[in-house]
Amino acid sequence: MNGMVLVAGGNNDHPVDSAELYDPSTETWTITGSMNDTRYGHTATVLPNGKVLVTGGFTGEVFLNSAELYDPSTGTWTTTGSMNDARNFHAASLLKNGKVLVTGGFNGTIIVNTAELYDPSTEIWTNTGNMTDARDGHTASVLTNGKVLVTGGFSNHVFLNTAELYDPSTGIWRTTFNMHHPRDYPTASILTNGKVLLAGGYHEHSAELYDPSTGTWTTTSKMNSERSNHQATLLTNGKVLVTGGSDGTTATNSTELYDPTTGTWEVGDSMRSPRDFHVASILTDGRVLVIGGFNGIHAINSAELYYSSIGTSTN
Repeated sequence: MNGMVLVAGGNNDHPVDSAELYDPSTETWTITGSMNDTRYGHTATVLPNGKVLVTGGFTGEVFLNSAELYDPSTGTWTTTGSMNDARNFHAASLLKNGKVLVTGGFNGTIIVNTAELYDPSTEIWTNTGNMTDARDGHTASVLTNGKVLVTGGFSNHVFLNTAELYDPSTGIWRTTFNMHHPRDYPTASILTNGKVLLAGGYHEHSAELYDPSTGTWTTTSKMNSERSNHQATLLTNGKVLVTGGSDGTTATNSTELYDPTTGTWEVGDSMRSPRDFHVASILTDGRVLVIGGFNGIHAINSAELYYSSIGTSTN
């Protein structure tokens, strides 16, 4: 978003509606317009027109089907068409045709298998094909061929190892090969070679690779720590930086790097604060900005920068 980073909503002992902007050139934060609804467990997607679409989430009382748009040119939010289903801890994917695909999530009663499309030109949502499995806490990755790979999550009291593909040209889902391990709140990273790296999940430190050309999964080296609710960022050098998350007991400040050329992980520089349920954004200069999260005791507002050129973080 013009090189700046927008942070909106989240949980600070209660869901919030506030938003702020980070300017990498000055390393400062400024308050911007507040959302119309408080939200936690929502999604945010940068549209081709530069606006940001925020969908769903939880107010602390109500699970939302509402959506709104942030306009960087005015710093204001406007409501847009509402989704057909309320969703929390769902996934949103920007398709190559400019539409946004939203999948799964918890509607306040059940975890759903529904999916719908947002058209920025009309601001209207339309239902598309249902997934085979209901899921929340899953990942959704837009492959180089334009299809969307959805993996893992949680449904019917079970952590899922299933995966499926959405074809935007037909609006149809089909199952693909299952992962080797069930994963809830893992990370998915599209590597420079087009493969997808799935890492971690609840009580998991395993990792595996999906090859879109064959539809098959192969295991790769395990991470050094169990992680869920962590973040994974593809660096400019092609490596993947994994930060924080829960190690099965509490939030961690540890990081590690995956090298696709060797298929191995190495321990990275530790963050200043332990954090899970945080966010991480790669900046235009290659640095990684890590923001907020839960430190094992309470929500935190701190942020820190990772310098991939030297492999260290600063706050």
